[in-house]
Amino acid sequence: MVEVARAPATYADVLAAPEHMVAELVDGELHLQPRPARAHSVSASSLGGQLLVAFQLGRGGPGGWWIIHEPELHLGGDVVVPDIAGWRRSAVPDLDRSLAYFDEVPAWVCEVLSPSTEALDRVKKLRVYHRAGVEHAWLVHPTARTVEVYRRDAEAWTRVAAEEGAGEVALPPFEVVPLDLDTLWLGAP
Repeated sequence: MVEVARAPATYADVLAAPEHMVAELVDGELHLQPRPARAHSVSASSLGGQLLVAFQLGRGGPGGWWIIHEPELHLGGDVVVPDIAGWRRSAVPDLDRSLAYFDEVPAWVCEVLSPSTEALDRVKKLRVYHRAGVEHAWLVHPTARTVEVYRRDAEAWTRVAAEEGAGEVALPPFEVVPLDLDTLWLGAP
């Protein structure tokens, strides 16, 4: 059998993806995922809301960040859509509102894991984020009710925290304001 070489996917493939799919371009491959399930959406929305209030709006927290839900990031030749991303305002004082994507590297990203996306998020996208210079990455698993926190070192990611279940936790780079894990899980009180 002869293998036919395929040309790498391009941003045109991302733009041509069906509207009901999340399209990403990782290492020249197009990845399409359906919109997230409810447990995934609850985790992302609750976490993003807590961080936005304290770290973007400065209510009960220091402010000083941009916290964005599902931004399209252009990182080198990769186009990825983390569930949430954050930029320090000291590094990105103003967001160009005319663009539909971000080419500034965020300081922090969060991926909420789903059965269909866990391998992509945990392996390939973490590699993209490391290569681009993202400082911290979180992996939230709504079914296992866990949060893993990674810090970028020169050669690899180092897991610096892992939390599960309920209660308040202080996690880098947002450790100055504890987060309420209870609110991240669908079906939690």
